[in-house]
Amino acid sequence: MYIERVPNRNSPPAVLLRESWRENGKTKKRTVGNLSSLPDETVEAVRSALKGDVVPAALAIAEPKKRLEITNVRQHGHVAAVVAIIKRSGLLQAIDRKPSRQRDIVVAMIADRLLHGDSKLATARHCQKETAATTLGELLSLEDLDEHECYRAMDWLLARQESIQKKLAGKHLEDGGPVLFDLSSSYFEGHTCPLAKHGYSRDKRGDLPQVNYGMYCNALGLPVGVEVLAGNENDHVAFPKAVKRVRDDFGRKSVIFVGDRGMISGKAIDEYLRDEEGAQWITALKSGSIAKLQRQGAIQRSLFDERDLVSITHRDYPDERLIVCRNPLLADERARKREALLVATEKLLAKVKAKVDRKRNPLRGKSEIGVEVGKAVNRKKVAKHFQIEITDDRFEYSRNQEKIDVEASLDGLYTIRSNVDATRMSAEQVVAHYKNLASVERAFRSLKSIDLRVRPINHRLADRVRSHIFICMLAYYTEHQLRELLGGLMVVEIGRASCGERV
Repeated sequence: MYIERVPNRNSPPAVLLRESWRENGKTKKRTVGNLSSLPDETVEAVRSALKGDVVPAALAIAEPKKRLEITNVRQHGHVAAVVAIIKRSGLLQAIDRKPSRQRDIVVAMIADRLLHGDSKLATARHCQKETAATTLGELLSLEDLDEHECYRAMDWLLARQESIQKKLAGKHLEDGGPVLFDLSSSYFEGHTCPLAKHGYSRDKRGDLPQVNYGMYCNALGLPVGVEVLAGNENDHVAFPKAVKRVRDDFGRKSVIFVGDRGMISGKAIDEYLRDEEGAQWITALKSGSIAKLQRQGAIQRSLFDERDLVSITHRDYPDERLIVCRNPLLADERARKREALLVATEKLLAKVKAKVDRKRNPLRGKSEIGVEVGKAVNRKKVAKHFQIEITDDRFEYSRNQEKIDVEASLDGLYTIRSNVDATRMSAEQVVAHYKNLASVERAFRSLKSIDLRVRPINHRLADRVRSHIFICMLAYYTEHQLRELLGGLMVVEIGRASCGERV
């Protein structure tokens, strides 16, 4: 913001408080307020304050003998909003009905995780009177907080995790409604934590150990619980624990489990859901199963002449319905990516062939040539789409067009499988619930990004890691509640922005 004096012909100039911004490469500005009626001393005081200068009282008020000096400024508004939403959402009562210092420290760690995403030591410094930049410590009467109290409060919170999750599930999970569950991971910088194991890294950091954690959400993507696992425990270990947690701890005997094709596989359905009363599921078929249905004639392109969604039944899936969907945009994107990968692989193979065919120091030996070819075709993971011929002194390659055409015929197709009765839930509703898994992925992105920063994980004890991830989940719960509360305001602001105003 800045102050601008605008000439006004024969009248005194207008003194305007304005703000400016850049939009599409152009500088735009708007008037925030008219200061023309204020004394010059006050206007100059405002101008100095906008520049960050210490404003003498002689320029701000009519008593020149007094001097105004800013000695301490603490941010308050966003801190008060976060603490208020924790109380308003009922999370405070879910943590513990009785007021206590431990409960206040937990609230401080949740709020600070949402506001700054720093370590517990930083949380203590953000609350202490001497180092605080916000009013968090003052609001919660924690201006004498130290990091050791934070660690003890984490242990206190972990002992109450099951009770808290049960309360949240009772409040937000409908009996007989869907429960979304998905798994993610975060890497460790250290190696001393018992949970830190090498496994499939969703962070693309296979060089570091990691911890896995699964999130329980309702149909709206609101988290109600988290499951922390060792880094080498995958979906096949996580899902049975999730089923037990929802049915026993959350008390939801009648529930629809929603998970991706890796989480709720055919084997998982047979072992953990099919014989359980009240247990239903919504998941997807793997590409191999879809290809098998196509070979058997159960899926044909003619099914999508009028609609991009159709329900079928098949003997391999008794008492279930398969909802086959076609997304033309996804089909075009997959075709484009496949062609790009094939072209890139052909360039790599051409270099290998050039080594074999060169006259000076050519590459020789079937095994040596095979190693180079393997590196080339596996780099883009399209080896199945090439026909390779290797001898001791010769190498030829070509595209396997038949396999490419078979894969292309499945472009844009995905199949949802579910045992939820059609009279209770339409095909469109089933697909919508499956797509709601994106809200769990959104929660994971929020945890890992600048919002909550679950990593780096600065703890080495397994229980502290579990408590840390639980605090991050509660922070996302607060963020979700805040987004819901501000949803109407955000829509209004976006509408104003479309009319040329600044958001």
